[in-house]
Amino acid sequence: MLIHPRAFDHPDAVKLNDQVQLEYAERYGDEGDVTPLDPTMFTPPHGLYLIAYDERERPVATGGWRTQNRNDQGYWDGDAEIKRMFVIPEGRGRGLARRMLAALEEDARAAGRVRMVLETGDQQPEAVALYTSSGYAVCEKFGHYREYESSICMSKPLRAPGA
Repeated sequence: MLIHPRAFDHPDAVKLNDQVQLEYAERYGDEGDVTPLDPTMFTPPHGLYLIAYDERERPVATGGWRTQNRNDQGYWDGDAEIKRMFVIPEGRGRGLARRMLAALEEDARAAGRVRMVLETGDQQPEAVALYTSSGYAVCEKFGHYREYESSICMSKPLRAPGA
């Protein structure tokens, strides 16, 4: 698997985003994730969007992070927020999400971010398991879905205390 930076509006990113939106809609019985996103949010050094390709150069996984700072949606200064983590069904179980997550954390840390945050939901137990096993803990809710009962917000420090 090769992981490449891509623009959030790259055709492969759009294709994978459409797939993840369908999955969200199926799991939650709604229109998918309606968090406002702009492609410029993922432009380095303020963010990054990655796509993983298989040996036949097919896009199979995606994920990005964007800069967040203290605001009225509950973010903290120095946050990096994960968005659109997704692995196509036939690519699951091969460690792609874990590799994507590690790459995003490394890049956010290099960009000076101090905490990685994400929002998932109670209908995504495999996502919760991935994040928990990767050192994330449930935290105070933030972001677009902070008032939804099904929302689960998690965070992980990107730097050791005092670093």
